[in-house]
Amino acid sequence: MEYLNGLSRTHRCGDLRIDDVGAEVVLMGWVLSARDHGGVIFVDLRDRGGLTQVVFDPRESAEVHASAERLRSEYVIAVTGRVRPRMEGMANPKLETGEIEVICSQLRILNVAEPPPIPIEGAPANEDARLKYRYVDLRRVDMQRNLTLRSIAYQATRSYLHQEGFMEVETPFLVRSTPEGARDFIVPSRVSPGKFFALPQSPQIYKQLLMVSGFDRYFQIVKVFRDEDLRADRQPEFTQIDLEMSFVEENDVMTIAEGITRSVFRDTIGYDIGEAVPRLDYDEAMSRYGSDKPDTRFGLELVDVTGIVRESEFKVFRAVVESGGLVSAINVKGGASFSR
Repeated sequence: MEYLNGLSRTHRCGDLRIDDVGAEVVLMGWVLSARDHGGVIFVDLRDRGGLTQVVFDPRESAEVHASAERLRSEYVIAVTGRVRPRMEGMANPKLETGEIEVICSQLRILNVAEPPPIPIEGAPANEDARLKYRYVDLRRVDMQRNLTLRSIAYQATRSYLHQEGFMEVETPFLVRSTPEGARDFIVPSRVSPGKFFALPQSPQIYKQLLMVSGFDRYFQIVKVFRDEDLRADRQPEFTQIDLEMSFVEENDVMTIAEGITRSVFRDTIGYDIGEAVPRLDYDEAMSRYGSDKPDTRFGLELVDVTGIVRESEFKVFRAVVESGGLVSAINVKGGASFSR
């Protein structure tokens, strides 16, 4: 194994394009695969920026080529070389760097590796194995893409909220227990034996203090903790975009929430939401969909039939109407033939 000894990376493995042909570059990363084609060795070099094909040709340097014969999957290397176009018919349209390759003139093996315990390409291993070898699993393209999207979403959120006059403020994690919707995680105090801190389920108290103190627009992207059983919509710890605003009404809050959503979709996947998002108040959502979080794509909205069933002989309907309730139904066009 070798050290950098002053060698500095010039590009990430996903940066180079056809316009870079002729440039001398230094790349560093992990060997995804190494192939020997008639004495010429081709290595796919990977970092979180992408992948570049590196060529080791004995006619360029017999010494470097001999060193490249040692390369195996997940070796960490630094290469110095010249960017050149790939041979005609050898371009890979699936790669952003697919039109070029780097012919290596200097190779440094920074770290060797045993064969990876789980696959990095192709179908992932079972979940237990992935969690056990998380440091390897995180090298997979899908996992790196997920974390990259998350980072971009954070950046988009912060940028939008700063433009809207919000101030990002960090609040304490070791707090006094306050009643919330779940049990607290508790942390024993070393300096006060028998007493405990609670991890926050929400920064509620602190953000209200900020409002009282005149910080009229606050936010933070914060980790919160709830000691409850794990299920689809419950996590013991999760990250939330936490906001608090003064001198506003509900439509102001909706406008900010919509702006965050637009910014995140635009910056992460390049999608423009378009025209203004329709807004429903609670009563309208319940009367049209029977839910306070409806899927508005569902076309069978509820229809108020209270007036029709008011004189019905069906006791259930009549009792509801007499008690001041509401009877709703869905209108299935042409569905009478399904009736018994």
